[in-house]
Amino acid sequence: MAETMAQKRKRALIMLKLLAKAYPKAACSLDFANPLQLLVSTILSAQCTDVRVNMVTPALFKRYKTAADFANADITELQTFVRSTGFYHNKAKNIKAACKIMVEKHAGRVPKTMDEILELPGVARKTANIVLGNAYGIIEGVPVDTHAIRLSHLMGLTKEKSQNKIEKDLMALLPRKDWLHISNLFVHHGRAICIARRPLCSKCSVKNYCPRKGLPKNWAR
Repeated sequence: MAETMAQKRKRALIMLKLLAKAYPKAACSLDFANPLQLLVSTILSAQCTDVRVNMVTPALFKRYKTAADFANADITELQTFVRSTGFYHNKAKNIKAACKIMVEKHAGRVPKTMDEILELPGVARKTANIVLGNAYGIIEGVPVDTHAIRLSHLMGLTKEKSQNKIEKDLMALLPRKDWLHISNLFVHHGRAICIARRPLCSKCSVKNYCPRKGLPKNWAR
């Protein structure tokens, strides 16, 4: 019998509570001291681990402290700083261009609205949600990264493939106050237990509520 929306919402809330209990200190895993640093770090985190980004940013933020510093940066030098995060040509170009817009239109500050922050090069809804939520406490949606995509499918919370549609499904299932938190919980759970290609289902705190979509029925590793 197909699961109703009410049943799925109830199940999602139970899993949220269990994950929150399993990871009581779950938070953004990028190191930052201000909204600008978080924006730059999140742009760098595309197709790159947060661990690697956190290795790169101390020297980067020592060299470039303000949006104006990034906007006026020599592009070759900026590329050198971010090279190890991958796709460094585009990332450096987007950071420089985004900071130029912030200097020209926002007095060098990271915008506080979804519409304005989405105007910045290199910023889509995932990045916007991470920055607005973690830097300003403004919750506009669910940051949908690779962990959120994989775990929400596995847990039967969505059948969608696009990030925007997955985000809408998660927003419909969970209270607004938990939209940012579920993303952080997905990241921690995806790294510790629900590991890609070898999820440790037998050790999972939500195993009794997860349908394990896409896994063999007898999977218990």
